[in-house]
Amino acid sequence: AGWRSKLVVAPDSRLNISSLIVQPPGGEQRKVRLTASAYSQIVAATNFKQRVRKMFEYYHADRLQYAVAGTPNRLEFDQAFFVKNGDGAADVKPIAHLYKTQVYRLAEHLAVPQEILRRPPTTDTFSMPQSQEEFYFAAPLEMLDACLYGLNNGWSPADIAARAGLTVAQAEQTYEAIQQKRRATRYLQTPALTIEEIHSTPSTGRCHT
Repeated sequence: AGWRSKLVVAPDSRLNISSLIVQPPGGEQRKVRLTASAYSQIVAATNFKQRVRKMFEYYHADRLQYAVAGTPNRLEFDQAFFVKNGDGAADVKPIAHLYKTQVYRLAEHLAVPQEILRRPPTTDTFSMPQSQEEFYFAAPLEMLDACLYGLNNGWSPADIAARAGLTVAQAEQTYEAIQQKRRATRYLQTPALTIEEIHSTPSTGRCHT
């Protein structure tokens, strides 16, 4: 095997601090703090990989006259855990309204094999095994899922802390992390800008001469 690597973010940090972990053949892992330019270069390359994958999907969808289904759950959709015009592109996103824990419950109800249910979520982007927490969320997914539900339903940090087995400080920090990620990734959810607002006139089905 050759060199392997993965990108990780600092856990439980309000700052987006990223590092690269590399491992030479038969050697020990090394962790290197990335500069802003190096981080941007790596992200551009990995985003390119996601967009190429999506091109293949749409090629076959066009060929077979199918629609492309996207697979983000509510946590991933809310926190923009996708590449714009990459894995974020889809004609239908059937589970985007379901929290991650609900997706697992649905999978159990549908008798999805345990081998799949137990498989840790991964970005499948880098050559080393990598979790979603390492790459993007920087916090346990169960905690984020619970706090996102509480935030969306108007629960206070104290309310969700009592229900999810967290401290109030953990809930407050997670609420802020969710809001911060929403602000930072708002552009990913924004449609293309136009010079003027364009309104389509509904067709009446009549021909005018």
